[in-house]
Amino acid sequence: MADLGIKPAEGCRYDAVSLGEVMMRIDPGDVPTARARTARIWHGGGETNVAEGLSYCFGKRTAVVTALVDDGIGRNIENQLREAGVDTSNIVWFNTKGKGPFSTDQKGTLHNGINFTWSGKGVLPSVTEYYRAHAAVRELKPGDIDWAGLFGQGVRWFHTGGIFTLISPTSGPLALEAMQAAGEAGTFRSFDLNYRSKVEPDKDRARAQNRQIVALTDFLVGNQSDFDDALGEECKKVGKDEPFEIWLEAYSEMLRRVAQSYPNLKLIGTQLRAALSADRINWGAVLYDAGADEIHLAVTRENVEIADRTGGGDSFCSGVAAALLDGKSAADAVQQGAAHGICVQSTPGDTTMVTQGDVEKEVARALKGGGVSALR
Repeated sequence: MADLGIKPAEGCRYDAVSLGEVMMRIDPGDVPTARARTARIWHGGGETNVAEGLSYCFGKRTAVVTALVDDGIGRNIENQLREAGVDTSNIVWFNTKGKGPFSTDQKGTLHNGINFTWSGKGVLPSVTEYYRAHAAVRELKPGDIDWAGLFGQGVRWFHTGGIFTLISPTSGPLALEAMQAAGEAGTFRSFDLNYRSKVEPDKDRARAQNRQIVALTDFLVGNQSDFDDALGEECKKVGKDEPFEIWLEAYSEMLRRVAQSYPNLKLIGTQLRAALSADRINWGAVLYDAGADEIHLAVTRENVEIADRTGGGDSFCSGVAAALLDGKSAADAVQQGAAHGICVQSTPGDTTMVTQGDVEKEVARALKGGGVSALR
C-alpha cells in the first residue's frame, strides 16, 4: 500500500473529526414500537458513530462537529458522547431564547433529532422511524464553522457521510466546504455514501451531490447498493446461485471503474452483509487499494446471531480508520474493520460497546476459524 499521507500524531490535537447529524434513539427493546410501553435511550448518527468508535474502542482523540438544541435532550446526547471520550467542544448549540444566529424558541420549532428504532426479530425486519425534519443540524450552512481554525489545530483524519450531506439544502455545501478545508490542511478524508431513501428519495440529487464530495475523498466507504443508489455506479448482475468468486470478480470490476473515475481515491471499503433473518447474518468486508490495484478480503462470518444491525457499517469504517491511523496495512485494516463491525452488531444500540482487546480477539478467532467460548 502506498503512503496515505496521514499526518503523524505528534503535533495534532485530533486523530479524527466527524461532521454529521447525531440523534437520540428510542429503543423499545424486544417489543415493536407500536406496542412499546418502555424504552431505552441511546444515540447515534452515521458520521458521529465513526468518531465514537475511534474514541471509545480504539483510544483515539476525536471530536464531532454537529448542532444541537440546548435542552435536556441535547445535553443527554452530549453526555453520552462525552462518556465515550468524544470531544464535544465543537458542537454548535442553538439556545431557546430566540437570540443570536443560533437560536430557536421553546415550542420545538427547531428540535433535536429523534428516531425510534426497533431492531426486529426473526422474519420481522428492523424498523427505524425518524423525527428529523426540523432538527437544528439542518440549519448549519457554509460559513458557520471555522474550519481553518479547527484544522489548524492539527487533524489527522476527517470524516463525513451521505446521510448528513442530504438532510437539508445547506448540509451538502457545508460538507463540501469542510472537505475542501481538510484537503488544504493536508488532512486525510473519508466519506461514507450511506444512502437512505428516507432522507433523499431523489437518487439523481443524491448522486449529483455525492459526486462532488467523492472527488475530494481519499477513502470511500459504502455497501454494494450504495454505489448505485448514491453514485450511479452499477455492479454487473450475478445470479444468486453463482459462486462467491464470480460475484467478487464483478464487484472488483466496479471498484476499479470507480477508482478510475475518481483518481483521487486511495482506498474503497465495503462491508458485506447478507441478512438471513433480522438477527442472523453473513458478514464480510472488502478493502480495495487503488494505488496497488489490490483487493483485500476479510474473513467471512456465516450465520452469525446479532443483537442489533444498526451501526455495523460505521463500525467497519472506524475499525479500518483506526488501523490505518496506527500505520497498519490494508490487509490488517480490513480484518480489524470487519471484526469491529460484527462485534458492534453483537451489542444493542448504534455505537460501539466493545474494546480494542475484544476486536483483536475476534480477528484472531475468525482467522483461526475458532468458536466462541465463555469467559469465567
